[in-house]
Amino acid sequence: MRTFVMGDIHGAYKALRQCLERSSFNYDNDWLIQLGDIVDGYPEVYECVEELLKLKKLVPIKGNHDDWFHSFIETDFHPSSWTYGGKGTLLSYLSHAGKNGKFFAVGSGYNTSLVSNDVPQTHKDFFNSQQLYHIDEQDRCFVHGGFNRHLPFSKQKKENFFWDRSLWAESLQTHTYNKNIQLPDDFFDAVDFREIYIGHTPTTKWGTDKPLRALNILNLDTGAGHSGRLTIMDIDTKKYWQSDPLLELYTENFR
Repeated sequence: MRTFVMGDIHGAYKALRQCLERSSFNYDNDWLIQLGDIVDGYPEVYECVEELLKLKKLVPIKGNHDDWFHSFIETDFHPSSWTYGGKGTLLSYLSHAGKNGKFFAVGSGYNTSLVSNDVPQTHKDFFNSQQLYHIDEQDRCFVHGGFNRHLPFSKQKKENFFWDRSLWAESLQTHTYNKNIQLPDDFFDAVDFREIYIGHTPTTKWGTDKPLRALNILNLDTGAGHSGRLTIMDIDTKKYWQSDPLLELYTENFR
């Protein structure tokens, strides 16, 4: 049994399949901790969820895009008006509901015939089961965006866990100025983890489609929602496997 962590998928089913195959992931025995943002980006969200449902040992983390879609499932209203990659999600679920192409652009959003009843109950249950964070027995924390490093988790706003970028930005800054690249004793005021795994902020912003590490924080969002790659990593050995670049797998980026 191995334990893997995977970054943001953003509807890229072909990339998901490549990562699972290239890492020789065992669907029955291996654990996968997926860091969120399964939806929005490429047009195979439905297939991504179906594939993840096949995994016997999955820890699904909630991303900000997943939270938007979950809101739609519960209310038939999408809080971001489907603007940030939502076209790919719409195409996927409209297709499986037999409503191909039944949407059109209206201002910054989409008017669409998709309703929450078009989403299978198994998918609704999946998005309802996503966790804000996961802490394992070895004191490793897995979260989509980050958190306020000055507050205990009990006092964090839930949005911090899938929206926060300050943790990554501040760890990069500290890492840059710390010649020994050691975690300063005062970096965390209220929490203390051996390692922290995040997504949400693509490493492509720093010119690489590989995972990045700053202090004890590992960023696994390697740009699968854009033109980068999807990454899966063995958290014990730190060996990782990647998909092909997304624009080689799909001809259009829907973000």
